[in-house]
Amino acid sequence: MAHTLSAKKRIRQSEKRKIRNKSNKSFMKTTVKKVDKAIISNDPNLPALVKAAVSTINKTVRLGKIHRNQAARKVSRLTLKFNAAMKASSNS
Repeated sequence: MAHTLSAKKRIRQSEKRKIRNKSNKSFMKTTVKKVDKAIISNDPNLPALVKAAVSTINKTVRLGKIHRNQAARKVSRLTLKFNAAMKASSNS
């Protein structure tokens, strides 16, 4: 356990940041899962959901919670799924 006041303060700060970071990442993951569900169920709101998910991912990067390459990978995979779903729905 920490002894100095500054070390104790650091522990308090890191705990607050950990909770905040986890909340941001969790929200991002939830929006991506909503898009996945919408793709499976052929939801008509799919373009709006994808736009919101990409925005959330970019916000998470801007806040410094995930690396920009990870965000680019997530957006790319999401866009590929979206495009495939739109193509499949237009063919049928």
